[in-house]
Amino acid sequence: MCISSAEQLPHRVVVVAFAPVQMLDVSGPLDVFSMANVFAAEDGLPPPYELVLAAPQAGLVATTSGVALQATHALSDPGLAADTLLLAGGPGARQAVRDAGLIAALRAVCQGAGRVGSICTGAFPLAATGLLGKGRATTHWDHFDEFAGLFPEIELDRNALFVDSGPCHTSAGISAGIDYALALLEADLGRARALQVARALVVFLKRPGGQAQFSAPLAAQASAPDPDRFAGLSQWIMEHLAADLSVEVLAEKVAMSPRNFARRFVENMNVAPAKYVERLRVDAARRLLTEGNLSLARVAERCGFGSAETMRLAFRRHVDIAPHDFRARFRSTRRYAPEQDGTEAESTA
Repeated sequence: MCISSAEQLPHRVVVVAFAPVQMLDVSGPLDVFSMANVFAAEDGLPPPYELVLAAPQAGLVATTSGVALQATHALSDPGLAADTLLLAGGPGARQAVRDAGLIAALRAVCQGAGRVGSICTGAFPLAATGLLGKGRATTHWDHFDEFAGLFPEIELDRNALFVDSGPCHTSAGISAGIDYALALLEADLGRARALQVARALVVFLKRPGGQAQFSAPLAAQASAPDPDRFAGLSQWIMEHLAADLSVEVLAEKVAMSPRNFARRFVENMNVAPAKYVERLRVDAARRLLTEGNLSLARVAERCGFGSAETMRLAFRRHVDIAPHDFRARFRSTRRYAPEQDGTEAESTA
């Protein structure tokens, strides 16, 4: 969807909150769109967005932080038509699936909207409307199993930050709503305006939808039966990514035989040592690619890949995107120019 100058403005964004709602699920996306309005005004243009907060009933909406929000519209309000409808997450969103009347009202509003998406556990009531069908979806990582149990027909993407599945979109936990809103803004108003908003909010333009929801160490800790067993070794690995991190070397660091170490590591970390090391190296390379000005070869060297090609293959396995494309889509607001030797240097232009 692209908001053209010929299209009647503003584009109406309705965020639906279910009490108690997660505050950032509401305020994060709304700040993205409101900042676009600010920059439009500075350019002498009409506001591209009208922002509305709705709820099952109009009035004060409790949040998980204890600060109430004011919903100006109820779901049953006939004037609630939305160009973009976003369902915010929180405990209230997960509880909403048990209210058949509420879900019926929500379905009617969704069907009248031009674009529908969810933030965090807002995927629960969206799925309950049946509008996701048997497509793909994502939600907050801590509620994957709950979501899968309630909606087994939906293909749950446990890695993506946001998923575009037909007429409905879903995004991951809390701050991912900002990534998703920036992606919508870029689709509506173009990359330049989205980048301008991202700079003002001091965030990346957007993480790719397939970007991991959290870092490799955190992902391992979340799934490991006993993450503390090799905590010291994990820290040492992160500090020595360019070194030889073979099973033999790691086993020696913890005074174990290679065979016993490999077995114990899998038991306690739920991942093989080599795969864990590769995840950490990819994680470190992602940071260098987005925050620094090193060439791909230098990034590969610093992170222990040995070559840019080895790093490219690892990126394909873990984040499904090449390092060069990852940098182009996800780097910070610094600009880069190629040096004569083929490396990349920060441009001050």
